[in-house]
Amino acid sequence: MGRLLAIDYGARRTGLAVSDPVGIIASGLATVETSKLWDFLSDYVSRETVDKIIIGMPTQMSGQASDNAKNITPFVNRWRKNYPEIPIEGYDERFTSVLAHRTMIDGGLHKMARRNKALVDEISATIILQSYMESIFYKK
Repeated sequence: MGRLLAIDYGARRTGLAVSDPVGIIASGLATVETSKLWDFLSDYVSRETVDKIIIGMPTQMSGQASDNAKNITPFVNRWRKNYPEIPIEGYDERFTSVLAHRTMIDGGLHKMARRNKALVDEISATIILQSYMESIFYKK
């Protein structure tokens, strides 16, 4: 079995998280500049077996896609065209930034460390992945 990889796609930075090879534990992988995301992921999937990509989809409280979702669609379409063997699936990312900040506070990070937006993005991707894996587990 390969890894699951989660993406918290942003206009400037993108947070990434991966599961262990068995698909039980989600861990932060990196935060990369979005302009360098494609190259980073291409390199990563050439070295690691990835079974599926989970991409956070920005959703409004009503459940409708937010305006930012239009920025993610071109990336998803490009992925599907270039890597049809690795499926990509959208997953509701509502509140992940809030949860990331809460995780940082609960983890004892000082105020200056919590201002690190790259860390927030990576933690958000980890939360997306962990939530996705839990949703799959509870469906069984």
